[in-house]
Amino acid sequence: MSLTFTLNDGVQIPWLGFGTGTALYTKDSTEAVKAAIQTGITHLDGAQLYRNEESLGQGIKESGVPREQLFVTTKLEETPSAPTIKATLETSLKKLRLDYVDLFLIHSPFVAMKDGKLKEWWKEMEEIKKEGLAKSIGVSNFAVEHLQIILEDATVVPAVNQIELHPYIWDTAAKIYDFCQKKGIVIESYGALSSLFRVPGGPVDPVVAGVVQRLSRESGISVSPGQVLMKWLIQKRVVIVTTSSKASRIKEMLATPSLPDLTLEEIAAIETEGSKMHKRFFISRAE
Repeated sequence: MSLTFTLNDGVQIPWLGFGTGTALYTKDSTEAVKAAIQTGITHLDGAQLYRNEESLGQGIKESGVPREQLFVTTKLEETPSAPTIKATLETSLKKLRLDYVDLFLIHSPFVAMKDGKLKEWWKEMEEIKKEGLAKSIGVSNFAVEHLQIILEDATVVPAVNQIELHPYIWDTAAKIYDFCQKKGIVIESYGALSSLFRVPGGPVDPVVAGVVQRLSRESGISVSPGQVLMKWLIQKRVVIVTTSSKASRIKEMLATPSLPDLTLEEIAAIETEGSKMHKRFFISRAE
């Protein structure tokens, strides 16, 4: 049984999502999506901004896996392409060739915040959930102040907040994480492995290397640094969105939940060492 987390509306979300942004941004994602699903991925994370919802839908179709076995996310563009948010989602659903998405997110709060429309946008999102076009609704790149604004009048608490999250942003992300924990909002992470390949030799690396050795010894298999960072997030009940073109890498990721747990000391060390360096790698202002 694959690992899922329960959202505040009772919906089960698979812990690992395959993202169609970053490396697949504006590109045809058909083959990558199909391969990911056939390797065992059930959670697909798309967005209007990525300009590839049609190929995400095609990959889903070509995978041959029944719709009800998949968890599909898309996100509202920062500047909506239609007069209503519902209309933008209906366009996305046509492109995806789906009747509904499992999760619909406001991709970014900044334009709505500037225009004074954040609460208005969230009301529209609540209507979308009520109508069944999205089973769950949430946000992305929201700081605590943005969440506080929509929660003042919300009748539905966001199910998730998808943010950049890795050790080198933990110093500021921790307050968003703590706030979301208190409100029952699941955190989704993008850029989770950034500390490994964007800051090689950084302060977190020796801690991760030590954990790799211990877990490899205890599990009897070769554990990777990426699996250690994923395990850190899993134990914090964070959903991870990432991408890979390699089936072997996807299989390795999917095996992560079955590894032995990190100790409390190891978790604290990752966060302490991560806080010694602040690095944001994506265009986002959720701080």
